[in-house]
Amino acid sequence: MTRWSRSRNAEREAIRAAAERLLAGTPFRSTTGSLTGTELIAECGPRRDVVHGDHKDLMEEFKAQAKAQNFNPQVTQRMAEGNAALRDTLEKAKDELAAERERVRALVRATAELSLELDQAREELAAAQQITRLPGQRDTRVS
Repeated sequence: MTRWSRSRNAEREAIRAAAERLLAGTPFRSTTGSLTGTELIAECGPRRDVVHGDHKDLMEEFKAQAKAQNFNPQVTQRMAEGNAALRDTLEKAKDELAAERERVRALVRATAELSLELDQAREELAAAQQITRLPGQRDTRVS
C-alpha cells in the first residue's frame, strides 16, 4: 500500500512540475509548449489514463491556471517570432529570385541578339572574301 502511494505522490509531483514548466514557458518534453492537457501529459510522462483517472484534479487545476494566464507561453511566442522572421526571409528571397530571373531573361535576349549580329557579320565577311581582287599596278620603279 505504501508503495502505491509513493508512486502516486511521485506522479502528482511530476504533473505539478510539468504544469509549472508549461505555465512558465520552459517545457522539457513538450514540442509546442501550448497550454493544453495533451501537452501537460507529454511534459509530465505518466500515461493519459493515469493522469485523467487518478489525477483529474491536477489536470483541472492546470486548465484553470492556463485559462487564467490568458497569454501565449514564451515558447509559443518565440516560435511565432521565428516563424515571422522566416516568412520575411522567404519573401526577400522570393523578391531576389524574381529579380535574378528578370536579369537572366534580359541576358538571354541580349545573347540572342548578339548571336544574330555575329552570324550576320560572319556572312558579310564570307561574302567579302568571295570578291575577286583585280591585280593592282605593278611597281615600275627600278632599284
